[in-house]
Amino acid sequence: MGFRVLKAGMQTTIQDLGRYGYQSQGISVSGAMDVRSFKIANMLIDNPENEAELEICLIGPTLKFTSATIIAITGGDFSPTLNGEPAPMYTAIYVEKDDVLKFASARTGSRCYVAFSSYLDVPVVMGSRSTNMKSKTGGFKGRPLREDDYIGFRIKRRYLPFFLSRHLDIHDYTETETVLRVVPGPQTEYFTKQGIETFYANEYTVTSDFDRMGCRLDGPFISTKNGSDIISDGIAFGAVQVPSHGKPIIMLSDRQTTGGYCKIATVASVDIPKLVQRKTDHRIRFKAITVEEAQKLYLEEIAELEELRKSIHVPCKEVLDCRLVAKRLTKLFA
Repeated sequence: MGFRVLKAGMQTTIQDLGRYGYQSQGISVSGAMDVRSFKIANMLIDNPENEAELEICLIGPTLKFTSATIIAITGGDFSPTLNGEPAPMYTAIYVEKDDVLKFASARTGSRCYVAFSSYLDVPVVMGSRSTNMKSKTGGFKGRPLREDDYIGFRIKRRYLPFFLSRHLDIHDYTETETVLRVVPGPQTEYFTKQGIETFYANEYTVTSDFDRMGCRLDGPFISTKNGSDIISDGIAFGAVQVPSHGKPIIMLSDRQTTGGYCKIATVASVDIPKLVQRKTDHRIRFKAITVEEAQKLYLEEIAELEELRKSIHVPCKEVLDCRLVAKRLTKLFA
């Protein structure tokens, strides 16, 4: 009861919302890069918010199911197909035994997520099922999936109420430039006035040095007063470090727990999904906001997600589609 990996893709890992409480011991948080897409995938099939999913990067895998389940696919568009037919995104989908789910390379965005109603059967390590590749911890054997791996399911759940309502608008990641809202600090005093003006007034491009640990940007030099070295301190998700080369690096899910370069700003959590769905040569600008504004944006996102949750729990009104679903269910439980 689960699925077998026929092709692994570029970097397919198991992630949840992260491994919290161990940074003081040098253990990275890890977890989903695009938290919004991750939460929506679980929401579509009534999973717990933190239930582990597949995170797919740039080139997707091919999976063959050994039992029926329900899935949801969100994030970037990797042209998913089920048994050779296009598989809808942001929609609850029934899959049956021997069905084959295939992903191509990323058409839009750079990461997508697959949630499973039957829950992935991987161990909880330090409170999380997330994969930390650097320490080979969590997920499936602490590494990305490989060909012929088999991932089991923990439960048998093949029914959801209001099935036809379980679809949402697809998020479009086609834009090649974006604005990231950031909270200044915590070490703005290390930068010259000109350096701070450079950071906010100019455009930066995403380089190929972009992984789960961080995203290195290219662009104008950001000047400091007396160098960029500091006594190492904690690093938050989205912290913008500026090493001695003067180019920003945005720290992400697998970031180290402490670092010794000054940080000019921190990306607001609601904007991190926009960043992690970028590709090489995409352009980024920064806009300063206050802590209070960042908190307001966060609360607005929570409210928006709750409205999305309510919208998928409404009765079916499309009679024809209901008949098609009934036919599918009859086949599923035959």
